Amino acid sequence: MKTTDTLLLMLGQFALMSLFAIGGANSVLPEMHRFVVEQQGWLTHQKFAELFGLAQGVPGPNMLVVALIGYHVAGLPGALVCTIGLIGPSSLLTFLVYRVWDRFRGSAWQELIQAAAAPVTVGLVLATGYIVTMAADETWQAFAVTAGVAILTVTTRAHPLIWLAIAAALGALGLL
Repeated sequence: MKTTDTLLLMLGQFALMSLFAIGGANSVLPEMHRFVVEQQGWLTHQKFAELFGLAQGVPGPNMLVVALIGYHVAGLPGALVCTIGLIGPSSLLTFLVYRVWDRFRGSAWQELIQAAAAPVTVGLVLATGYIVTMAADETWQAFAVTAGVAILTVTTRAHPLIWLAIAAALGALGLL
């Protein structure tokens, strides 16, 4: 596939994902995974999980993974196209809908929509966690570490990167 065709395909797919990104880029991560790993074969499961982990570990918005995916596939033009694709349509839609949305502040249907959006967002984020876990964890030990880090993150006040650093050290020592 020519580079121009690849860029147009990425732009179209990420623009479409943008319209379903309720709660942010992480909510469409399962679809990103399906598209770039399973459908196009541009990334392996492992590389996808690595890029996601890198994007989560650095300061900035959750959508950094999109730029990393685009860069891995098509260099700087790919990073720009994927980022514009994911940000552009949803930003424009938000701008246009807000004008109407604000007029009906406090109405019953507006409150109903907002109440319904919360569980949808939670479901999308849980699906993201499942996809990333399945992509990254190839052994039962890795899965146990992932589950342990998730439990420790939820039940303690320690920063998640502490648990990830400990897990990385265990892996480097060959214990995982």
